[in-house]
Amino acid sequence: MAYENILVETRGGVGLITLNRPKALNALNSELMRELAAAIDGFEADRNVLCMVLTGSEKAFAAGADIKEMAARDFPDTYTTDYMSGLWERASTCRKPIIAAVAGYALGGGCELAMQCDFIIAADNAKVGQPEVNLGTIPGIGGSQRLTRAVGKSKAMDMILTARNMDAQEAERAGLVARVVPLASLMEETMKAAEKIASLSLPAILMAKEAVNRSFEVTLAEGVRFERRLFHSTFGVADRKEGMTAFAEKRKPNFIHK
Repeated sequence: MAYENILVETRGGVGLITLNRPKALNALNSELMRELAAAIDGFEADRNVLCMVLTGSEKAFAAGADIKEMAARDFPDTYTTDYMSGLWERASTCRKPIIAAVAGYALGGGCELAMQCDFIIAADNAKVGQPEVNLGTIPGIGGSQRLTRAVGKSKAMDMILTARNMDAQEAERAGLVARVVPLASLMEETMKAAEKIASLSLPAILMAKEAVNRSFEVTLAEGVRFERRLFHSTFGVADRKEGMTAFAEKRKPNFIHK
């Protein structure tokens, strides 16, 4: 399909999605989120794409949700339509790995979108935050939940109640981002990570992602049990045999994603 608010391309086994509303600092609106969901659907269905990268511009990953779109809405409208559900959460339901490459502002909905991805690589100029209280509202795409899980109650309360932003270095120390790299190296380093993932066995990568995500939903005992059953299931996967055989033979494995 033709996109107006995002750029989509494939680089080897990596699908790259770039938010592209520069005049609005990539503010998220319903049309952009519809296009983003469609792009993710396309990469999920493409057997040649094994990992995705979601990014914005050097100035802003996404400066927030589009306030102009929200301003005229009222409670009956937002409640009956379940505004900001469904397509707005598509990145969080992606089965294949998806990495957020964040530079500049990732505020409000932008921070929430980045947190929906599996991990965040941040440029050293990144600013992240949930400033919705400045507008008389609260996060609506999971910010109060995912931020708390990422950085803990105290720091999440600090950020959400005071609307304070974190710079990239604090975000890394707090565990919100996986690593911080120079702005000039952001896409290079993110693509290296994505290409590494794309070089591995897709069944193993999907199982590993599912196991980690499960840890947020169940007790430790049930999580370990879930992990072990997935581990056992890898012994029915051809790539597991190939990987261990290649290790024993001191050669590079040839994964077939089966």
